[in-house]
Amino acid sequence: MPTSYLFQRLFGYAKAYKWAYAVSVLGMAATAVTEAMLPAMMKYLLDQGFQVESAFQVVAIPLAIVGLFLAKGLLIYISNYAATWITTHVTMALRNDMFAKMLRLPATSFADPQGSFIAKVLYDVLNIGETISLVVISAFREALTVMALVAYLIYLDTRLALIALSIGPVIVGFVRVFSRRLREAGRSGLDSIGQLTQVLEESVTCQKIIKIYQGQGTEKRRFEAANARFRRAQMKEAIPASATTPLTHLAASVALALIVYLALRQVNQGESTSGVTSVGGFVAFITAMLMLLAPLKKLTEVNTSLQRGRVCAQSVFAFLDSPEEVDSGTVIWENPLGKIEFQNVSYAYPKAIVDSLEAINFCIEPGQTLAVVGASGSGKSTLAALLPRFMSPTQGQILIDGICAEQITLTSLRQHMSLVTQEVLLFNDTVAANIAYGQSNFNMADIEQAAKAANAWDFIKALPLGLHTNVGDGGMKLSGGQRQRISIARAIFKNAPLLILDEATSALDAESDRSVQIALANLMRGKTCVVIAHRLSTIQRADRIIVLSQGKLVEAGTHNELLSLNGMYASLCRLQFNESTSLNA
Repeated sequence: MPTSYLFQRLFGYAKAYKWAYAVSVLGMAATAVTEAMLPAMMKYLLDQGFQVESAFQVVAIPLAIVGLFLAKGLLIYISNYAATWITTHVTMALRNDMFAKMLRLPATSFADPQGSFIAKVLYDVLNIGETISLVVISAFREALTVMALVAYLIYLDTRLALIALSIGPVIVGFVRVFSRRLREAGRSGLDSIGQLTQVLEESVTCQKIIKIYQGQGTEKRRFEAANARFRRAQMKEAIPASATTPLTHLAASVALALIVYLALRQVNQGESTSGVTSVGGFVAFITAMLMLLAPLKKLTEVNTSLQRGRVCAQSVFAFLDSPEEVDSGTVIWENPLGKIEFQNVSYAYPKAIVDSLEAINFCIEPGQTLAVVGASGSGKSTLAALLPRFMSPTQGQILIDGICAEQITLTSLRQHMSLVTQEVLLFNDTVAANIAYGQSNFNMADIEQAAKAANAWDFIKALPLGLHTNVGDGGMKLSGGQRQRISIARAIFKNAPLLILDEATSALDAESDRSVQIALANLMRGKTCVVIAHRLSTIQRADRIIVLSQGKLVEAGTHNELLSLNGMYASLCRLQFNESTSLNA
């Protein structure tokens, strides 16, 4: 993306805060004027030999100096506050847009490590905020200060002022030379901090695995390696950033030396008078020129943050422009019956060599329960993910109540579905909030009823605050079985006509499993259910069972019909039965 486009788009976020920009700019302009007033006052005093015309000036001039710095400080405070106010609002808007974008991404986008996304939201946007702040505060204010001081230098002596200005092209040359290296270092730094965030996230999420498999050394080495890469990236950025200031000072010192030489020769050879022949004029000129070094130094330092901000802005806007979940549906699914039909459905993951599902055909009538069984990797979860359109078939179509699922709007399609997955997903909130998640109209009695139906009420009552107890990050304050039962209660509470259970009872003990199966049997009556099952004893009463193997539908029928075939389903049943008998023995 071109730099001009990036910053035009970035500052487009600040259009709503024009009044704050106006306050900040006026404050900066007034601050720049005050910078040139100090050497002017010193020129007056030196030219007068510190002789004043009245006693009033003895007091007035020192008070004027204090007033000047007081006014300057107040103006800096106002302009900085206004600029920071703009910056924080822009970064907040960017983070809000990025999070909203994340919610609109397709499910396949989350197959990649999420550490880079966290780094984008936290660090990339933070760097963009710093860039805006520096451009608004430093670059603009320091540029105005340079302009004010240069104007005063020209007023004093045009020829010497041109010598002072000769360092400008030199500074521009340094900035151009180092800009490309700063951008490359910035990209390397962003990649490194994304890797660092990923290692941290994985180490927190997998801390039990790390401990039980004694992987502390491995994770320590991974983190240290990622941290070292980040440090090297910082040093690559520090080299050109650190070199700019001393090179700028060296160029300024050469210009200053030449000015002093010309001034000395002018005075000692008795050449025509000019603005710097008097002591006051010379001191004022030198003072103003030395005062130029500070804003020039800050302007060169801005380039470092500017290049980093450019890289971060490119990263953020590339994310904001990434493809969203496609919703081509125009039909609103109203009064759902729940008939589901797969017609020659195939699905292949991106870059996969073989299809995860191949030419699947079946039909579920409204109110029926379909159980999907098969070995791990047979395509069961992929089939379940196609129903709510987390993914779309690469071939074939899925009909829901006779309507192609692709034609139904995502909102109305998912509104009538409930989902319980093998991986229990709870939010860092109360038990009640997790059960009623996504529902705006509810009461505690309904939540309690859903908890009882999921066999979760007994342990919820024993919690310190009952339904109002916080479950912790990912539900870590609860056991695996407790988390699973709350997840089931959430599906029961929604009471959607189409229910997807992806190994929903896998984390339950035998006693809880029996209780939940009874509750689910009552809940599932009159609803269309798709049950992905590993524990075959839980799906014997399903209206229809299909068996998948390597993405293909190899068997279909009821429990008794499949047993009579003496095929794969019968083999799986015998295997689980023998395992259960061995365990009980």
